[in-house]
Amino acid sequence: MFLKIKNLLTSQECERLVALAGELKFVDGRVSNPANTSKQNLQADPSDPKYAESVHIVTGAMTRSREFGNFALPKRIAPPLLCRYEPGMKYGGHADAAIIQLSNTKLRSDLSCTVFIGDPANYEGGELAMVVGNQTLAFKGTPGEAIVYPSTMLHEVVPVRSGQRLVSITFIESLVPDQHRRMQIYEINEIAALEGNNMNPESRVRLDVVRQNLLRMWSTT
Repeated sequence: MFLKIKNLLTSQECERLVALAGELKFVDGRVSNPANTSKQNLQADPSDPKYAESVHIVTGAMTRSREFGNFALPKRIAPPLLCRYEPGMKYGGHADAAIIQLSNTKLRSDLSCTVFIGDPANYEGGELAMVVGNQTLAFKGTPGEAIVYPSTMLHEVVPVRSGQRLVSITFIESLVPDQHRRMQIYEINEIAALEGNNMNPESRVRLDVVRQNLLRMWSTT
């Protein structure tokens, strides 16, 4: 199961990230995955002093998003990374690495997230294509839109035919590693949010008790 968040970033945040992308140093994307010969893109150099601002903007948006929090139940989020695709660049079919090496620790990737920053009208191709059963679903989000999906899912970035694709990607270690269990908690959250004050107060309390007990039973801290 995946989640589409329509406006994770504000228009002002997208504009600032586009500006930062014009100032930041970018390096060959294979520096973070040299074994994947089908990876052809550019990514922001973490040693660039302006990199931290781009991380702060995207991480802040995720932290304030109720949709993201309820779906991912994040324990840790890898520093979001700006990625750029020029004409001819792509990222062939793959599932994301199970363990992500951070500066001084390691993170288990339960979920992956792509945040679209550039205007989709400014480039052709470059869709995020995910294999779901016997179908392939393609996404090309508007600026600020995010897709959160299991890191185990086979996916690719279709070759960019013209223009420039700009996104931010990250990986999430969830408090509830098991996807099925995480989705049950998510559904309870959604029911409570949708029903709101229509529910009997006693029933709402009992539903929240179930939610909290499931979190207590299934979460890792």
